[in-house]
Amino acid sequence: MGIVSISRRNFLKVSAAVGGGFVLKLSVSSAAGNSASAELNAYLKIASDGTVTIAAKNPEMGQGVKTSLPMIIAEELDVDWKDVRVEMAAFDPARYGIQNSSGSMSTTRNWDLLRRVGASGRQMLVSAAAIAWKVPQSECTTASGTVIHVATGRTLKYAHLASKAASLPPPDFEAVVLKDPGSFKIIGTSIKDVDGPQIVTGQPLFGIDITLAGMLYATFEKCPLFGGTVKSANIDEIRRMPGVRHVFIVAGTIPDGMIDLDAGLSGGVAIVADSWWQSIVARRHLRVQWETGPMAGQSSAAFARQAAQLAKRPPQMTIRKDGDVEAALKQAARIIDASYSYPFLAHATMEPQNCTAHFKNGRLEVWAPTQNIGRGRALCSRVLGIPESAITGHMVRAGGGFGRRSFPDAFVEAAWISKVVGGPVKLVWTREDDIRHDCYRPGGFHTLRAGLDNNGKLTALTDHFVSYGRNGKFVRNADLANTIFPAEFVPNLEYGASLLPLGTPTGPLRAPRNNGLTFVFQSFLDEVAAAAGRDPLEFHLDLLSERRAASTASSATRTRDGEAEPPFDPARMQTTLKLVADKAGWGKRAVPKGSGRGLAYDFFAQRCAAHIVDVTISKKGEVKIDKIWVAFEVANTIINPSGALHQVEGATLFGLGQALGQQVTLDRGGVVQSNFNDFPLLGIDQAPPVEVHFLKTPGQPTGIGEAALPPVLPALANAIFATSGTRLRDMPLTKAGPIAVQRSALTKMFQV
Repeated sequence: MGIVSISRRNFLKVSAAVGGGFVLKLSVSSAAGNSASAELNAYLKIASDGTVTIAAKNPEMGQGVKTSLPMIIAEELDVDWKDVRVEMAAFDPARYGIQNSSGSMSTTRNWDLLRRVGASGRQMLVSAAAIAWKVPQSECTTASGTVIHVATGRTLKYAHLASKAASLPPPDFEAVVLKDPGSFKIIGTSIKDVDGPQIVTGQPLFGIDITLAGMLYATFEKCPLFGGTVKSANIDEIRRMPGVRHVFIVAGTIPDGMIDLDAGLSGGVAIVADSWWQSIVARRHLRVQWETGPMAGQSSAAFARQAAQLAKRPPQMTIRKDGDVEAALKQAARIIDASYSYPFLAHATMEPQNCTAHFKNGRLEVWAPTQNIGRGRALCSRVLGIPESAITGHMVRAGGGFGRRSFPDAFVEAAWISKVVGGPVKLVWTREDDIRHDCYRPGGFHTLRAGLDNNGKLTALTDHFVSYGRNGKFVRNADLANTIFPAEFVPNLEYGASLLPLGTPTGPLRAPRNNGLTFVFQSFLDEVAAAAGRDPLEFHLDLLSERRAASTASSATRTRDGEAEPPFDPARMQTTLKLVADKAGWGKRAVPKGSGRGLAYDFFAQRCAAHIVDVTISKKGEVKIDKIWVAFEVANTIINPSGALHQVEGATLFGLGQALGQQVTLDRGGVVQSNFNDFPLLGIDQAPPVEVHFLKTPGQPTGIGEAALPPVLPALANAIFATSGTRLRDMPLTKAGPIAVQRSALTKMFQV
């Protein structure tokens, strides 16, 4: 699974902390299979007053790793959480290795590693106590930051042992004894977000809050079309406006034909002022003529027309082909045809993109709310022409990421502006900048056909997928994997694709690819079940029992965030489906007239998730979402139950917001939407009740922030069909009419 390997090259270093105590420094080799060894360091500090400071090594953007990862160390160290303080680790890939948050991989990569960090510290403290008492270590145990000599009942606090422990040789990292999970006191306990008090009291915490002495504020006007450059601008007029210190044209460094946010620096006009508001007022008077390039004619309407034409032709490429689809369709007792689509989507993080930068004497220092500060540092090195070693990056809590903050465009813009200005600058995007200059979840068009035999079994399925590409390859995150379900479960199956040229950047959005593909395939399979006259739950349970041997692809080809995923286990999905059906009373509880329910499921980030959605449709045709049930598969050990619950609820409601009106459309190459008035987000007062049930399974903990999103989209569409007989095949579902949500407080049920 690509988890950090533990080898004999690992070592621990110990040094004295200021004022007594010790600092534990861990160094280990890089991931298995990587011949270039890299260091990965975790730091644990125990002060003489008993305070334990634990460094959080990965960026925090609301997914909870700043709390959950230190919980792992604290558990194995055997201290009370009330004595723990958490600080953000310095960004230093030479020491820490991978320091990004993406793909729900933070927990997977760090679970065993951080347990050993805590256990190593515990063993050293036990050694110090054993020496002081002149007893064998085997006679000692620990509890709540205290070493206990079992035979005599003597105790010593960690605070009293820290200085002595700092002088001892560290233990063999591979040989340290880990705690029995049955004895966990912190792991498995609901812990509040360590930044919670600062967040709710409005204290400076996020990137947008950074303030430096002598700092100026910047805004950056870019071309509505990606890669466009400035022909002319009224910069002399803007320079005379109140508070404005600098106005200049940025030529941009993006090579022709490159449509990627980390390809270089976008061209535009930078305005730097004494306050951000002054920069915005000045920007409103800015008049720019743009050189837009060949993509100015692209539009969503034209894409839809072109996709319809391509769907009538053979696919340009074959993604997967099993059996003989044509023959199976000819022999089918019934054929089902349908076309589906989903739009581009923006990330719309609550905190707009921003970055504070200070370029001085050939060195750059940045404070960035980012998921991947390493990517930003690499781009700044290329664009500014300085070595990465001359760039110091500080990770700052981000107000939402969802994949957007993996890209360094705001990072390099702030750096460039600071270099020109010659001092510290904070660049803050407007909401309009954020919506219109995103790396969008790519849209897609699907033309599907399925064949049923006389017994109502699915014998054939085809999908001609029209997506976006360049030079014969899919653009980022626009592809369809050859393993996407129901591949391997239909004897005769063919996936093909055709590509439309695109001049707009794309990228991952929470549960990449599955957030659109699952809507299509789970909705279409619901159509197939209806055509077969079968209960959807029964149909899916049977389908999941029909796994076939792969002919042109293997589930081993699944990768996520650069690492191989374990294969999809249909038995686990069946169990997850049965759980959500049981909790929602599927087939057992009478559904009132005018109401209906739909189900859907998905496998993502090593986890199975299944949703059931109940809706009511009024006589006027208005749809109200009554309740959502979620069954979510987790490991036997849940690090932070409240955090897990929030992630599943949040992902579910995030997906619901996509269904209820979110779309990005292009016109003349630019994005039409600009703010929350035309790209609406789901409000907390609009959230329907969400009942979450966790299904414990063997294995180590994994990330869960994404897998609960994809199924809610088709479950809602299937519920509307079950209620009204109307099949909605295009996202957002509000294209077809009004859909309302229950305006009530979010209810929670956490059961394990």
